[in-house]
Amino acid sequence: MKEINVVIGGPQGSGIETSMSILSKISAGKGYWILAEREYYSNIVGRHSYIIARISSERQPRSLTLPVQILAAVDAETIFTHYNDIENGVVIYNKIDEKVRLDKIPSMEDLLKLRIMNELKGLGIDPSVSGLMEFMKRERGVEPLPIDFAQILGKLSESYRLDPRQLSRYVSTIVVSAITTLLGLDEGSMKIALSSHFRDREEIVEQNFAVFREVSKLLSEKRGILKLEEPKNTSKKMLVLTGNEAVAIGKIIGGLRYQSYYPITPAADESEILEKFGLQEVQGKIFGPILVMQTEDEISAIASAIGASLSGARSSTATSGPGFDLMVEAISWAGMNEVPVVITFYQRGGPSTGLPTRGGQSDLMAAIFSGHGEFARVVLASGDHEEAMYDAADAFNIAERFQVPVIHLLDKFLANTTASIPIPKLDEFKVDRGIRYKGTGDYKRFDLSSQISPRAFIGERGAFIWYTGDEHDERGHISEETENRIRMYNKRMEKIKLIEEEVPSWRKLNLTGSTSPDFIIIGWGSVKGVALEALEKIEARTGFKGTYANLRMLWPFPRKELKEITSKLAPEKIIVAEHSYGANIASLMATDIKVDEVASIVKYTGRPMMLKEFVEALELILSGKTSRVVLKDGA
Repeated sequence: MKEINVVIGGPQGSGIETSMSILSKISAGKGYWILAEREYYSNIVGRHSYIIARISSERQPRSLTLPVQILAAVDAETIFTHYNDIENGVVIYNKIDEKVRLDKIPSMEDLLKLRIMNELKGLGIDPSVSGLMEFMKRERGVEPLPIDFAQILGKLSESYRLDPRQLSRYVSTIVVSAITTLLGLDEGSMKIALSSHFRDREEIVEQNFAVFREVSKLLSEKRGILKLEEPKNTSKKMLVLTGNEAVAIGKIIGGLRYQSYYPITPAADESEILEKFGLQEVQGKIFGPILVMQTEDEISAIASAIGASLSGARSSTATSGPGFDLMVEAISWAGMNEVPVVITFYQRGGPSTGLPTRGGQSDLMAAIFSGHGEFARVVLASGDHEEAMYDAADAFNIAERFQVPVIHLLDKFLANTTASIPIPKLDEFKVDRGIRYKGTGDYKRFDLSSQISPRAFIGERGAFIWYTGDEHDERGHISEETENRIRMYNKRMEKIKLIEEEVPSWRKLNLTGSTSPDFIIIGWGSVKGVALEALEKIEARTGFKGTYANLRMLWPFPRKELKEITSKLAPEKIIVAEHSYGANIASLMATDIKVDEVASIVKYTGRPMMLKEFVEALELILSGKTSRVVLKDGA
């Protein structure tokens, strides 16, 4: 097999995230590429959580897809929830769950339970795990693989004299061990992965490895039945990280000195990662130290980041939609005072609290237009882990070069996805701190003689600085005089034109695909991966050649570059893709480049776009059957 797709599910808090981490490290350690995304409910323990992963021997996966070939279930709820997500594969599950009936699962949402109950009734399936297994074996080509979890954990408890209350911690290892056995991966890979995950905890490593040996022995006859081909990645050197980690590394490389945050999903993970860093040596360069501050609320977070920037530190804050709403007044203050500050904005499903642990891209307009009055800002978007790392670093350069707030848009899908990527060449990154005060002459912080005024830091010798939220003169003193108002307003707003002129086109958008396309897909953020793979599938199936326009700078909107691309195609051959109801990027296109009535592929379930459903949507649009497709896949 060239690739394998996997779903691992169980109650929140049962070690599903650990399973993803260990499986990723095992795969990458053998030279396989992996992409794995975590979906979970907004509670601490108990509700259904799952990982969907794609492991490839050929190349780096860019998207996830259904159906899968392995469904690994820690509990019965996982089997009922995902029974439609597997074909011609293996279901790994706890033998004791065979008697569990759907109506007896208390943790399941009533609406979901009712929907599945009606589906099973329509198919004539007994709503028990055993009844469902019989159906899947008969109709879906699925092989049930029951494992006696209690037996394995009992042997572990006897061997290491463990407290029975601790045994649930090892269930995730049973699942991962079964998967690695089916894939035919060796003991050495498992030992290395466990040692990496449980670093400096040798006893825990040995206990988990004992579980692996026991599972491997029980499934010896099934070893390698889903074996992958030898990996084509000859170097076998990869970086395995989440989107949150990619952003954190990028900020370190970019010279971050101060990060503030108030805990919110899924942004908090990034700050918690940064809290672990002091002085760091990366590729021969020393970075840090970094001060990370958990503030009392998001207002304090953005205000303190602005204060750190005024004192000369490269500073940022990280938040999600509800937190960003609270920051807006202070971001307007930064716009008025030309403060270079970075706001890392992880989107999730709104409005209000919405889907706090699910993804979305419906905050685009908020990032671009929120705030009272008018002021220049830059909005960046990242489509994958490598872009996220580079954009997080470059956001500081853009902020300080143009002295504006920079909002770096990501989404939950990217944040909570683990990927194996090539080792980045970060030595090529250069720090640009913009125009600095030279320490001579009569200093005017808001000097009108140039578009970008030299910047001095608070406390810097010879520089007397006043900052206020009011309109001000060149020195920062409050002024309501009309001529001064016009000149100051123009100075701030005309930075937008300066940014449009000076930021290179490659930084604004990237094109991938045919140079003479039959259609074009326009998207941003995590849509990138599924769109790129869908282009290949569509050309193979239909012969239609397409191009993907990956928007990386959403504001100032790349109108010139996008107009040049879209002018060559009829509107019905222009397809926008976005995790929102309204395909908001289409609204910007209609306003800025006068292109409307375009086709759209949208998804707002809070789950990621899957390759299979995206390809099917493209086929419908290209055949002329519809101009709008709403995607639904995902539990």
